[in-house]
Amino acid sequence: MELYNTLTRKKEKFKPLRNDNTKIYYCGPTVYNYAHIWNLRTYVLEDMIIKTLKFIGWYKIHTTMNLTDIEDKTIAGSQESWETLLEFTRKYTKIFLEDLDKLGIEKADNITPISDLIPEMVEMINGLIKKWYAYLWEDWSVYYDISKFKKYGKFANLDFSGMKAWARVDSDEYDKENASDFVLWKAYKESDWENFWSEKFMINWEEKTLKWRPGWHIECSACCMKHFGAQIDLHMWWEDLVFPHHQNEIAQSEAYFGKEFSKYWIHTGHLMVDWKKMSKSLWNFYTLRDLEEKFDNVKPQLLYRAIRLAFINGKYREQVNFTFEKIEAGFNTLNKLDETLKRLKQAKNTLESEINVTTQKWWKLKVKWIRREFRDEQQAFIAEFMEKLEDDFNTPEALAVLFDYQKFVNSELDTGEVSKEEVISMIDMFDTMNYVLWIMNMAIINEKEEAIPSDILEKLEARNEAKANKNFELSDKLRDELLESGYKILDTRDWARVEKI
Repeated sequence: MELYNTLTRKKEKFKPLRNDNTKIYYCGPTVYNYAHIWNLRTYVLEDMIIKTLKFIGWYKIHTTMNLTDIEDKTIAGSQESWETLLEFTRKYTKIFLEDLDKLGIEKADNITPISDLIPEMVEMINGLIKKWYAYLWEDWSVYYDISKFKKYGKFANLDFSGMKAWARVDSDEYDKENASDFVLWKAYKESDWENFWSEKFMINWEEKTLKWRPGWHIECSACCMKHFGAQIDLHMWWEDLVFPHHQNEIAQSEAYFGKEFSKYWIHTGHLMVDWKKMSKSLWNFYTLRDLEEKFDNVKPQLLYRAIRLAFINGKYREQVNFTFEKIEAGFNTLNKLDETLKRLKQAKNTLESEINVTTQKWWKLKVKWIRREFRDEQQAFIAEFMEKLEDDFNTPEALAVLFDYQKFVNSELDTGEVSKEEVISMIDMFDTMNYVLWIMNMAIINEKEEAIPSDILEKLEARNEAKANKNFELSDKLRDELLESGYKILDTRDWARVEKI
C-alpha cells in the first residue's frame, strides 16, 4: 500500500506502528450549520481511504474524529437562535451524522465533542506551560511560543526565520502572513455570555483559576491524546488545514509528548463548483439539502449514490470540479449498474429453480461448476482493482475496473451458459468492490419483487409477439400503454420483462 505523505512530500509505503492497532484521526466539523458539499466530499474520500485499508486486510483500523462545538461561530449561532450552546450544537451534530449515513460514510469508532475534552486540554496546556512552550500573556490568554518549537513551519513548508518577536494571534483561523504565537486558552469576553470554563493552571509555580474557553488547535491534540495516546499512524483532512491547524497540532503534541505525532498525513484537494471556489456571494454554495431539493424527482438513494460517485471519480489529492451535469450523468451510470444486478438476480433465481427441479429427480444432473477460464478472469479483475487502490487510493482507475467488469458480466450473461456458482461469484465480486466504492445498490439482489398483475403480463406478451412479427406500430402502442400503467419494458437479447417505474 503506497500513499502520498504530506509530511515527506512523496509517495511511500504505508507501514503503521502496529498492524493490529492502526490509529487514524480526522478532523470533524464545526457544528454550527449544515455541512456543505466540500466538507462532505472530504468525508467521502476519507471513508474510501479507511475502507480501502480495511479491505486490503492487513490492518486493524481504529478511528477517531472530534466535533468542534465550542468556537466563535457556534457561540454566535447559539446566541442568534436563543438556544444554549449544547442545544444548538447537538441539533447540527444530529444533522451532520444523518448526512454521513445518507452518503454511506462509516462513522468513526470515537466521535468526541470538544466540550467533553476540557480535562485533557487543561492537562496538555499545563504540561506545555511546565515545559516553557506556553505562557500567560497580559490579555489573560495562554499562548504557545512557536519560537521554542524548532521544527515550527517545516510541515507547512514555511520559513519563519524573519518572524516578528513576541507577536501573538488569538484568532483560530489565520494565514501564514499572520503566523505568530497562537492561543491555547482564550480569555473570557462578555460576548461569550455563559460559555466559559473556570480551570486551574500553574503559572510561574503559582496556581491560577482562569475563566476562559479553549482555542481551536488544542482540541485535536487533546482528542488524540484521550483516545490514542502520544502517537497516531495517519491524520487526514483537506489541504487548507495544513497551516495553521495541522502545523499547530504537531507543535503541541510533539512538545508535550516528545515523540513524533503522526507518521503519515493525507490531505484532500479542493472541490470547485464550475471551477470556482464555493461562495454564498457567487450562489454556488451547496449543502446536501440543496441537492435534495434540486433533484426532488429522483429517488433519494439514487441521488446519494450519484453524489458519492461524483466525489470519488477524481483523485483525492487533486482539485475536482462539481457540476449538476456530473450528478445527472451519474444517474445514468448507476441505473445501468442496477440493471446488471437485476440481470444477475434473474439468472440466479432461474438457475436455482432449474437445480431444485433436477435435484428432486436426478441429483447433480444439471449442476454446473465454475469454469477455469471464468475463475482466471475473476482473479484478474480483483487483482487489478486492488492494484489501483493500493496506488495512493486511485479511485478513478478503480472505477474503470468496475465498469470493465460490468461489461464482462453482461457478456457472460448474454451467452446463457453461466452456472449458478458463477452467478453467485459475480454477485460476490460486485459486493466486494462496492465495499470500498459504495455506489451500487446491492439490496437489489435480495429485495422481493412485487408481483406483476396478470393484465400487464398479458400486454407484455402481446407486445413481444407484435415485435417478433415486425408489427412495430402495435409494439410501440403496447409499450406506451404499459408506460401509462406505470411499467417500463426492459429488453435483452433473448427476453424482455417489465418493471414498475
